[in-house]
Amino acid sequence: MGVASLSVIYASIILSSMFLPPILIKNLGCKWTIVASMGCYVAYSFGNIYPGWETLITTSVILGLGGSPLWSAKCTYLTISGNLQAEKDNKRGPDVVNQYFGIFFLIFQSSAVWGNLMSSLIFGQDTEIAEIPEEGLKFCGAGSCEYTGEAAGNSTRPPDTLVYTLLGSYIGVGVLAMIFVAVFLDNLDRDAAREFRDNRDPFWTVFLATFKHLSDKRQILLIPLTMYSGFEQGFLAGDYTKGSYFLKLTYYFYSQLSFQYYVTCALGIHFVGFVMICFGATNSLCSYAFGKLAQYTGRAALFGLATVSNFSIIIALLLWKPHPDQLAVFFVFPALWGMADAVWQTQTNALYGVLFHEHKEAAFANYRLWESVGFVIAFAYSNFICLDIKLYVLIGVLVVSMALYGLVEYKEYKNPTVREDNVLKKVPEMLIISETKF
Repeated sequence: MGVASLSVIYASIILSSMFLPPILIKNLGCKWTIVASMGCYVAYSFGNIYPGWETLITTSVILGLGGSPLWSAKCTYLTISGNLQAEKDNKRGPDVVNQYFGIFFLIFQSSAVWGNLMSSLIFGQDTEIAEIPEEGLKFCGAGSCEYTGEAAGNSTRPPDTLVYTLLGSYIGVGVLAMIFVAVFLDNLDRDAAREFRDNRDPFWTVFLATFKHLSDKRQILLIPLTMYSGFEQGFLAGDYTKGSYFLKLTYYFYSQLSFQYYVTCALGIHFVGFVMICFGATNSLCSYAFGKLAQYTGRAALFGLATVSNFSIIIALLLWKPHPDQLAVFFVFPALWGMADAVWQTQTNALYGVLFHEHKEAAFANYRLWESVGFVIAFAYSNFICLDIKLYVLIGVLVVSMALYGLVEYKEYKNPTVREDNVLKKVPEMLIISETKF
């Protein structure tokens, strides 16, 4: 039920990415698109109170429909505000946009710390934690296809009272976040949304904007890189913690990390939250650092660092046989993976904002579309192929992604994207731009 729910979520995100983001953002503006979409996430938390096929699949569809508009609006908002701040401070737009994405992911990825701290403290009250038998450890790691959560490790569902306490906490945080955004977030594109409603484009023009964006060759070349983001998170959400149905659904919100064949298998479900806190803390701090560092090193160097890190970790996971005596190692891997994921999230989002600044809504809708395709594929084969095959697939996708990304950087080097802020500085006498349009 857990894997089916996650698959439905990302299938729904794929569908919503095809048409919803441009329609909602252009009509409602970024702010109110964010508020409405956050409500879809809160609905999914409600669905987990009485989990069943009807409630979970229904709320999974609702979450999926809100997922793409939420992330597209967030990325568009950061790109707009970053460029406005850059013009105000007389700085390069891409540098400030990079910093803004770094700050955002610093805060966003820290939710893995706070969310898992909540879950660990609440689930830590469970007194029925089973011992892990020594013979069960043979099922842990990449060397076996015979893993069963019940035979190797404690993956039983916690008591209902603790589950309801945790879900109530998540719902409360979600509702509070919606109120904060509705009250305090500046409505930067309000005038643009009003102008769009007054001079509405034909419906099919907006509806097909996501697909029209695929005519840009750079977008086509970035599809494998975007899908890899889904693959690597999907691997973490299904293969480093072999948890129960509830574990997968609950932890999906806060770090999408579920190292099933390692942590739960060798240490037990009660360790998952602490391991994920390590992932989230590293991811959060590195997101901020890389957002700042990108203006000095360039994004290509950071992508290279993430590639080497992920490749090295995958090779190590292929060779490692986890054992409870190696406690520190269980935290080293998620920390390094969190560092690499910080690059994938901050720099790929910033790259889309820089390359496609004239078609931000459609570009970020494509980002969410192809990332979700990666997620769906990763979840689809999760229960049907051995872990070592999954790791080899990750290596293959990573190599192809980096090769095509390098081609995008080469094309950008040969024909740099003409940015609005640079054009204004070079030929101001040629442009007459209204305040609203600017």
